[in-house]
Amino acid sequence: MNHPRRHHRYYDLILAAFVVVLLCSNFIGAGKAAVITLPYFGELVFGGGILFFPIAYFFGDILTEVYGYAYDRRAVWAGFAALAFAAIMAQIVIALPVAPGAYMANYQHGLETVFGNSWRIALASMFSFWCGSFANSFTLAKMKIWTHGRYLWMRTIGSTAVGELVDSSLFYMLAFYGIWPTHEIFQVALAQYALKTSWEVLATPLTYWIVNYLKRKENEDYYDIHTNFTPFRVKV
Repeated sequence: MNHPRRHHRYYDLILAAFVVVLLCSNFIGAGKAAVITLPYFGELVFGGGILFFPIAYFFGDILTEVYGYAYDRRAVWAGFAALAFAAIMAQIVIALPVAPGAYMANYQHGLETVFGNSWRIALASMFSFWCGSFANSFTLAKMKIWTHGRYLWMRTIGSTAVGELVDSSLFYMLAFYGIWPTHEIFQVALAQYALKTSWEVLATPLTYWIVNYLKRKENEDYYDIHTNFTPFRVKV
């Protein structure tokens, strides 16, 4: 049974963690293509953001399952605002005149290498994650109604598979087309999708524990029966 929105004890902490993960996924790992050698499969190329990004969807599933679609929507917009601010400030810092000296010249080169493409990564991430996150949250919210709150594992894995498909299909093409070889873009995007979805499967026991803990502590288990699913608002 739905009831009026109220203050929650843990929502702000999850929101802050979500924003931190989103920033780290874009400014620490997204620009690096790494490679590992797997038995029988050979070399696997993947983006460094795989260390962070699945956690964002993990938080999205928890927020939607416990608090409802509107609270996850608010978290997504908070993450986008933080990401936009970080991208703008990175470009301002790069554009500042460099003090003389070999150390600062090398430092400036490092900043340009790491953060010079941050505006494009940020825009690609904002658009692709915006699409993917809302697809994930919408799918989970609807599946919760259809299943009458049962089969949490099916809802989290199914919604993540949908959201990650949208996200991975868009992000790497928008962020790295013309920078990486095209075949590498498709290879990394496919590997990212498989790894991120697999991560959700492996994290299912942890998801159950956190969701059940929050539902018990918050006395909340929201069903989005009368929810306005437009993504263009932050009100809960």
